[in-house]
Amino acid sequence: MLRLSRRTLLGGALSLSAGPVFAQQGAAPAPTPFRYEDVVRRARDLAGAPFDAAVPPLPEPLNRLDFDAYRDIRFRPERALLGSAGGPFRMQMFHLGFLYTRPVTVNVIRDGVPTPVPYQPQLFDYGRTKIERPLPVNLGFAGFRLHYALNNPRVFDEVIAFLGASYFRFLGRDQRYGLSARGLALNVEAKEAKDPEEFPVFREFWVEIPQGATDRAIVYALLDGPSTTGAYRFEIYPGSETTLDIGVTLFPRRSITSVGVAPLTSMYFQGENDRHPTDDFRPEFHDSDGLMIHTGAGEWIWRPIRNLPRKWISGFSDNNPRGFGLMQRDRSFESYQDLEAVYHRRPGYWVEPTGPWGEGRVELVEIPTANETHDNIVAYWTPKQPYEPGQEIALGYRMSAIGSTDDMHPGGKVVNTFQTPARASGSAEPGDPTTRRFLIDFAGGDLEFYLGDPALVQVVPSASAGRITHTFVVPNPHTRGFRAAFDVKLEAGQTTDLRAFLRAGGRTLTETWTYPWTAE
Repeated sequence: MLRLSRRTLLGGALSLSAGPVFAQQGAAPAPTPFRYEDVVRRARDLAGAPFDAAVPPLPEPLNRLDFDAYRDIRFRPERALLGSAGGPFRMQMFHLGFLYTRPVTVNVIRDGVPTPVPYQPQLFDYGRTKIERPLPVNLGFAGFRLHYALNNPRVFDEVIAFLGASYFRFLGRDQRYGLSARGLALNVEAKEAKDPEEFPVFREFWVEIPQGATDRAIVYALLDGPSTTGAYRFEIYPGSETTLDIGVTLFPRRSITSVGVAPLTSMYFQGENDRHPTDDFRPEFHDSDGLMIHTGAGEWIWRPIRNLPRKWISGFSDNNPRGFGLMQRDRSFESYQDLEAVYHRRPGYWVEPTGPWGEGRVELVEIPTANETHDNIVAYWTPKQPYEPGQEIALGYRMSAIGSTDDMHPGGKVVNTFQTPARASGSAEPGDPTTRRFLIDFAGGDLEFYLGDPALVQVVPSASAGRITHTFVVPNPHTRGFRAAFDVKLEAGQTTDLRAFLRAGGRTLTETWTYPWTAE
């Protein structure tokens, strides 16, 4: 039988040696390689036990680290894992401390055998943080990240990171981190403290050692939380727009009536459609400026994001959606004027189901924020039917880091949204405060063709409440498209959902712009 020695870290890679082989009554069968089905089995078994919320306290001084001290602890690049097999990926670990107090187990799979990565202080440069006493050998890690030659053949850039609860984020070429994704969102729309939002956690990971010049990495993750457990498979393809093929199997512990599948979390403070009083020199601050949806019926929808004084939840009912995502459509540096945050290089995340998701809705949650330091935007898919204990819910989707939405569909797209008080005819003074003018710039698709005869283009607006009192469309040579405008009349305190698109005759030329408005 095969005798395996203790796994150790040698030169930044896991090493596995074998002792002598003794033939007795035939060779022992080779162990079955670790697979996604093993994670599914663990999630199924775990769902039968109560959730363990206990988190062991961190030792001194890790329990007192502030943001700057935590950021000063860095993994030593020369100790990166996964390089021994000649593959293109490198793995670095995140240390525990600051907000990240729950240890996770990270395993490396080599030749089908998973081995936990042992904690070693030698893996880290602690910077100004002084460690007076030896830290426990079973301390664990907060998470990990994978590096790849994303932007330069000679440089290993961070391509994906798993850190905190079930959060992860990833990059394509020439992109900077902005929004994040999560494994699962639960009770995001909670209104009462007695039933708060739940944050399930990835408690264990398994990372396959890529062999040779493969262009993909495979990561498995085990999700755990009070309401559900789950198994996840991430197939990661770095590139100009890095993509993740994600498989999920969930096992609810209790009835889940408010579930967010493929959740995305972003920041929006100010844009051209939603300005706030500020003395900051930058015109706009956001990681995403709109929600884009491709419905099961084939319609493309664009919903600009807002920063309102109160929490706002919008739902877009659908059957078997083709895609949705939080996007950063404005790619002009002049819109942001930020040399440090470089908002114009933040990616959008686009989710495409790889199988039928049935009936449900895409939800957009907008939460007020007073600055750009807080994530206040969430988008996800929520099924029509709740998930119940005893069910095994399996689904899949592809998630991509999008640099530009220009080529995502052939129609014209919304490039600007403006609103202003509607003015009385022939007057320079504002009119009725319950009447509002909305102006939408559409560009792309075949719109430039129709600049030769603008009279052929019409705006088709609608309102769920109130009435539209005036419309017009004018060419916009600066965008090589058209500016559509319309006035909406509402009763004070009433809310309406607005929609608009451009057409020429019976032909739809653009995606559908949608926007909620409440009259003061």
